[in-house]
Amino acid sequence: MIIGRREFDTVNGCYIMGILNVTPDSFSDGGKWQTLDKALYRAEEMVDEGVDIIDVGGESTRPGYESVTAQEEIERTLPIILALRSRFDVPISIDTSKSAVVEAALSAGADLVNDIWGLKNDPDMAAIIARASVPCCLMHNRQDMDYTDFMSDLIADIEQSIYLAKQAGIAHDNIIVDPGIGFAKTHEMNLEAINKLDILKALGYPVLLGASRKRVVGLTLDLPLEERVEGSIAAAIVGLMRGANFVRVHDIKETYRAIKMAQAIIQV
Repeated sequence: MIIGRREFDTVNGCYIMGILNVTPDSFSDGGKWQTLDKALYRAEEMVDEGVDIIDVGGESTRPGYESVTAQEEIERTLPIILALRSRFDVPISIDTSKSAVVEAALSAGADLVNDIWGLKNDPDMAAIIARASVPCCLMHNRQDMDYTDFMSDLIADIEQSIYLAKQAGIAHDNIIVDPGIGFAKTHEMNLEAINKLDILKALGYPVLLGASRKRVVGLTLDLPLEERVEGSIAAAIVGLMRGANFVRVHDIKETYRAIKMAQAIIQV
């Protein structure tokens, strides 16, 4: 898979997507990287620590979050993307479910669209991504938790997103899928989705796992946000073992080292 100017081995590789939230209210790091200088400082740290993709988000998606307008999201993310593009070679992802934000981000140099609604929230999203010929990550999400059989329903929901992508003309090689840890799932469902990631992998697309510092870690270990590093790494390693090609994380250095060690063991 090509993202930006970099080729990713989605057969054997597992890569790190670093989270850069430029919001005042994100669940883990809201307000920390809100200014341009702070965001660039963090991005430089990420690059030094081994990040493969930087995921820029301008709207919190924590439980109970308040939606912001597309214009506000653009005003938060565009200066960051432009600055990142001028300073670093690392591919840039835009984390949004709004097509207007995607258009602005792509024009500023973003390389990947990360949509938490899997193309189901904005009717213009799929066509814009198709026209730009950029990769997209289709995350599982839904308005309810009315599952008949959890994993079967999750796969069916993801297949609907893939159908929307294909109908719009998004190439097979430009699709990544994500089980959507923390979205419309109970604690047990989140654990199951991580453990059964290989079922999602069997669809034939690269898989992204994003469990970093989320409630599933906090509830399992009974720990606050600032003490969820080890639990997040454990989730990433299980994801790697189940076929994840990308892990979306806050703690770059620690996850990078853990994945490299696990890969060295697995590949002997």
